[in-house]
Amino acid sequence: MRIGVLALQGAFIEHIHMLSGMGVETVAVRLPAELGGLDGLIIPGGESTTIGKLAVAYGLIDPLRSFGQNKPIWGTCAGAILLAKEIRQHQPLLGLMDIVVARNAFGRQLDSFVTPLDVPALLFSKANNPPFPAVFIRAPIIDSISGDARVLASLPDGRIVAVRQKHLLATSFHPELTNDNRFHQYFSMMVAGKV
Repeated sequence: MRIGVLALQGAFIEHIHMLSGMGVETVAVRLPAELGGLDGLIIPGGESTTIGKLAVAYGLIDPLRSFGQNKPIWGTCAGAILLAKEIRQHQPLLGLMDIVVARNAFGRQLDSFVTPLDVPALLFSKANNPPFPAVFIRAPIIDSISGDARVLASLPDGRIVAVRQKHLLATSFHPELTNDNRFHQYFSMMVAGKV
């Protein structure tokens, strides 16, 4: 299995370290040709407008969109914004997931927080499933979903923070900034067709 991490801007190195620590072959993706031979792709958190503009500049928007038609993509924070079909601002989007996303829904960098999150989908073994330590940094919120998208996790107040739609995954938070690799395991299992 080879999983790429879009390495234009943001927390891509943390995803690479997390996957490498799990023994997954990982590729830093900066150019369209580097999508070849990948089984899945992670679009990291960072600044979604910057990532989008760089993706346009490097000719990646259409290749990423084509890749995501058939192969698994996971977007974390800014990556979730790029996967959305609709946001409340104008910027380059892949438009692959039937989700509406609001940017910076939790406020500024100073308003960042970590909260325990119940994620039943992470119970993929006989092991217990403690709450996931979700790290929110200038995070978006998933305002609504449609089609066959389904909620994987919400905050206690009902705000949606993780969604799966077939082979696509979006999280408002940053699993790569924790020591908990269960979301990376879950995505690897999606790539392998096991969940």
